[in-house]
Formats: sequence, structure tokens, C-alpha cells
Amino acid sequence: MISLSRVRGSLALAVLSLALFAGGCSHQDSDKDVMAKVNGYKILRSEVDKAYNTQTAGSPQKLSPLEDQALRLNILRQLIDIRLQLQKAEKLGIVATDDEVDSKFNQARAPYTKEEFEKRLKDLGLTEEDSKQQIRRNLTIDKLMNKEIASKITITDADIQNYYNQNKAQFNLVEPRYYLAHITVTSQPGLQGSGIPDKAQDEAQAHKKIEMIHNRLDSGEDFATLAARYSEDPDTRNNGGELGPTPESQIKAVDPATREAILKLKRDQYTGILPLLDARSHQPVGYQVFKLISKDLAGQRELSDPAVQQWIRNQLRTQREQILRAAYDEVLHDGADVRNYYAEQILNESGQK
Repeated sequence: MISLSRVRGSLALAVLSLALFAGGCSHQDSDKDVMAKVNGYKILRSEVDKAYNTQTAGSPQKLSPLEDQALRLNILRQLIDIRLQLQKAEKLGIVATDDEVDSKFNQARAPYTKEEFEKRLKDLGLTEEDSKQQIRRNLTIDKLMNKEIASKITITDADIQNYYNQNKAQFNLVEPRYYLAHITVTSQPGLQGSGIPDKAQDEAQAHKKIEMIHNRLDSGEDFATLAARYSEDPDTRNNGGELGPTPESQIKAVDPATREAILKLKRDQYTGILPLLDARSHQPVGYQVFKLISKDLAGQRELSDPAVQQWIRNQLRTQREQILRAAYDEVLHDGADVRNYYAEQILNESGQK
């Protein structure tokens, strides 16, 4: 979407990663501190609370008691699933190597200065070692899923042909479709959350920051790298500022300055500095720069198009991975000794009312 996105609770996964890769719990933990057990491994209330607090930080409204319970149950289920996956990986001798962890860590650190990266970790409540543990956990589970699921999926030419034949209308574009990336800077301190390098506190600072970014683009710096480092849109900054496919009609519906600037772009070109307007009030709340990654023309796209083939292949693989992943997690649960004490507590309290 071209308008400013809402802040999402995407930081909770980082906390879950850290909590789940830590070692076993102390024998001094009281029963009330243990929210679940997974084959004897204790998941503590403090782990759930940490993820909960991170996910709800900055929320303008306090959750209702039912919403609070639902969120904690969801977080706890994620913790249980991840612990089961790590235990399975350990049985199979699957673990991320130090070189793999260091490489991934350096990639994550690359867009930032040393000070900026340290501040970002601090905002997440993590140390450098915590971050590396989190990366090791993610890479270990990725390796497990590749071995147990992805390696067993085969997409044939016949599969691609059948999907195209059954969904041919899907590839007939009634209007051009744009693939854009953007860098967003806001002038409202509380609008996009924390952890943003040089977060602008007012309009003057926002304009100075977007000018700095645009000057660096003019100097040849990579758009995606600058977006990852400076953009204040939490939904796109982690993927280089890339937006989803945008129909031309949607672009024509935005303010004239943004519309004209985007429609004039050629592939890999970027706009000048544009005003960022609030979706409701249409008042300026910052600035943004757009880049055109690619554009699909209107009309029927044929199966002979390599991009169509690759899209279908990716779609089929994703669908099959999702089904197999869900089945795999269920099998892990079937063969495990799992006790969810928090779920039992909710049921017991409900029966007492």
C-alpha cells in the first residue's frame, strides 16, 4: 500500500527466538512460573511475558481480558512448537554452524553503524550474544524444515501447466501492475515506534533526513540498503522497502504529486522527495521516495513467460510446504509429552465462574 502502514507486533518473534534457544530452567522455578512443559523442558511465564510485552508495546489501547488470554495462548503455542522443532533437530544432529551464524549476523548488522546496531539490539532487549543465539535457532529450524519438508517437494512441468490452465484468467491483467519500493520518513515521533536511526522529531528534522537519504541515492548507494537502515515503515523496511503488487488504478487514486512522479518512472528509477499524507486527514505527516522495480503490462501473460512459470512454481511450493509443515508440527505434538498449564488454568477458572 502507498499510504502509511500501522505498526505491527512483529518484534515478538525475536523474543520467542531468544527464549526458545536458551537452556533448561532452574530447579528453583516455582510451579506458578511454569506455563508449559515440552518433554520435560519448562517454558516459563517470564518468557511469555517478555514476548507479550514486546508485541503490545506502543499499542494505543489496552487489551481486554479475553484478548489478553488469546494473545498469551498464541505466544505459548509458538514457544511449544519451536521447542519441539529444536528437540527434533537435536535428535537428527542438525544445527547451524558458527560460520553460518556469523555470516547471517553480519548481514543483519551491515545496514547500520556500530552505535545504531547496538541501539537496535537494546530496543529489542537483546545483547549481541542473544542475537546470535536467535540466529542459530532460526537457521537450525530452517535446516530441519529443508531436510524434512522442502527436500521432499517436487514441482513438475505438468504441475505448472495444470495450474496455469486452471487459473488462466489470473494471468490476464486488466490494467498495468507496478512493483514498487519506498523509503518513508515521518515527522511524528510516536507514529512508527522505536529503533529507527536518527528518528525525526519534527517536520524540519524529517525533511533534513529525507534529503540526506535522497542525496545518498544520487551518490549511487543501494535503495534497499538505505530502506532497511532508515525507512520508518515497519512493514517494508526489513525487505528493502518493497511493496506488494500495486494496480495502476490504485496509483492514480493517490495525491497528484505522488501519482505523476510514479507514473513517469522507468525501471530502477526513483522519484524525488514526495509528501507523505495521512490516509484519513490527507495532511502531510512526513516524506517518502519511491523506486520502480518492475512493471507488468495489461493483457494475457502466457505460460511461455519465465516469470509466469517461476511465480507458479513458487506458489505451488509454498502451498505444499504450508500443508506439510502443518502436518509435521501435528506429528511432533503426537509423539511428545506436552502439558500446557496455562490452557488448563483458563479452563479451570472458567469452570469456577
